[in-house]
Amino acid sequence: MVVTLFSYVVRWDHGFAPNPFHGVCTLATCKPAIRKKAKLGDWVLGTGSAERNYRGRAIFLMRVTEESQFHTYWSDPRFVRKQPVMNGSLKQRFGDNIYHLDGRGSWIQADSRHSLDERTNNRNLQRDTGLTDRVLIGSEFIYWGENAPEIPMKLQKFVIARPGWAEDFSQSDIDRLVDWAKSLGQKGQVGDPLEWRYERWWR
Repeated sequence: MVVTLFSYVVRWDHGFAPNPFHGVCTLATCKPAIRKKAKLGDWVLGTGSAERNYRGRAIFLMRVTEESQFHTYWSDPRFVRKQPVMNGSLKQRFGDNIYHLDGRGSWIQADSRHSLDERTNNRNLQRDTGLTDRVLIGSEFIYWGENAPEIPMKLQKFVIARPGWAEDFSQSDIDRLVDWAKSLGQKGQVGDPLEWRYERWWR
């Protein structure tokens, strides 16, 4: 099977996109082109931003083990805890399960990171849902967040310094990147989101 790895910069690591909580990593908002293109078995790598002096570090690595549509994701009991609760903990406030359909087939955007003071943010709604109705789900993942390790120099080709993403990596290079990540001996959520250190007052 041909496997692709998509690499992009996680500009703001809030635990929203990706959302690494409750034992599964999900990408349900932002990066619509990746959410549209990625196949089951593909990898998604998020690297740190220069704004936070985390360039060249691995924020997360997940394998796409399942996919869902927004409305199904919303109603799936496994992911109810990923629905945002804006007066709850930081983990609850940054829930990414924010879209479902009303009886007429129109999108409802939950009060969330992507809404506007309990009102729909149409710009974010269009960006999240306009290109694809697809959520990427990964039960195989490592989310380092604020504990992001430096990616070795020999693997720096996976670090891109521009908007968008890259996917033109050879299978052998992908294998080396995955082997390096696994060699660290970590699984699941390793650290808290980087931005939380600046948002402790939200608790």
